[in-house]
Amino acid sequence: MNAAATAPEATDSTPPAAPRIPGAALRELAMPLMLAAIWILFAVLSPQFLSARNLSMLLIELSFTAALAVGVLLVLLPGHTDLSVGAGAGLTGGIASVLVFRYGWPAPAALLLSLAVGLVLYWGMGWFIVRNRIQAFIVTLGAMLAFRGAFWLVIGSVTTPVARGGETNLYSLLTTYYLPPAAGLLLAAGVVAVLGWLTWRTRQRRLAADAAAESAEGTFLRIFIAAQGVLLTVLVCNQYRGVPLAFLMLCAVALAVHVMTRHMPFGRYLYAIGGNEEAAVVSGIPTQRVVTTAFLILGGIVAVTGFMATAYAGASTTTVGDLMELDAIAACVIGGTSLKGGRGTVLGALFGALIMASLLNGMTLLSVLPETKFIVRGLVLVFAVWMDVKLRRR
Repeated sequence: MNAAATAPEATDSTPPAAPRIPGAALRELAMPLMLAAIWILFAVLSPQFLSARNLSMLLIELSFTAALAVGVLLVLLPGHTDLSVGAGAGLTGGIASVLVFRYGWPAPAALLLSLAVGLVLYWGMGWFIVRNRIQAFIVTLGAMLAFRGAFWLVIGSVTTPVARGGETNLYSLLTTYYLPPAAGLLLAAGVVAVLGWLTWRTRQRRLAADAAAESAEGTFLRIFIAAQGVLLTVLVCNQYRGVPLAFLMLCAVALAVHVMTRHMPFGRYLYAIGGNEEAAVVSGIPTQRVVTTAFLILGGIVAVTGFMATAYAGASTTTVGDLMELDAIAACVIGGTSLKGGRGTVLGALFGALIMASLLNGMTLLSVLPETKFIVRGLVLVFAVWMDVKLRRR
């Protein structure tokens, strides 16, 4: 007898396999849901969490972690890492403080010189890594220790204010100045216009290249949601003092890096190197120059972050920049950036940074012990890496 005839026939009643949601889609859903859960929890436990004043403070605190995370993204994309950014932020902020407070330099000149120091240090570190083909983990770990020691030497291990005699200067205004309400609304309109133009331009370019593109309705919905988010942020800030200058600096950094990574050949090179460095070399991409440039840009962002963190504290102390590198890396990983390179976005890094900043802000409102804060941050980092590994296997 034919075996096929005796085999049970497949029927249409067999339930189809449940569709699997891709890892990328799960990551996109997980971040907003995680953020919403955190905000709801803290809003219930501490009603002042959603007050205009606290949300404005949250935006300032977010600016440090998010700006640094966006900078770290540039070196994570080609498959490298940097453990020195926290110490580098403390060092550059400390140099500017010493120049202003002890030597009487004008704040703009002190900030520019410190910015130049950051650019040179990180350009040299990137050049050393790619020229000698040494693991960035080891080099940046050594740089972290060296920068921390140099930072303490520069400030003499004593508190160094960012202004002399309590005066107000550009340095101190970085985290104390707020845009007037009308100016904030005008800025929001400009930001929405730029985001809308970039989003629509990207769609048109994909259509022109016969590549898969989002529908016109989907693109409009994306722009509309972004516009509502921007407007809501400005309206909430205007209920307190206005949009903080530190948040504007974050937006400028994020927009610049987004344009570089999504709309310029430099960004495509970063993704290509992280995806397959050998193939990138064969295709003619100047991998050494691209990676060195990524570290150079990171150095500038590290300096800006150091200025904001120091100004927020009101003075340069030995604790400025502590563990900021871990928060920045955790923010990138939570946002979907791969530690192996080749995957990550500015928006994801911002979402991850907002989650980290919200956790710290909420725990501070609840007077959580510092020891518990460290435990929570560590667990969040481990969970983010675990989630990244699991979703990458889907």
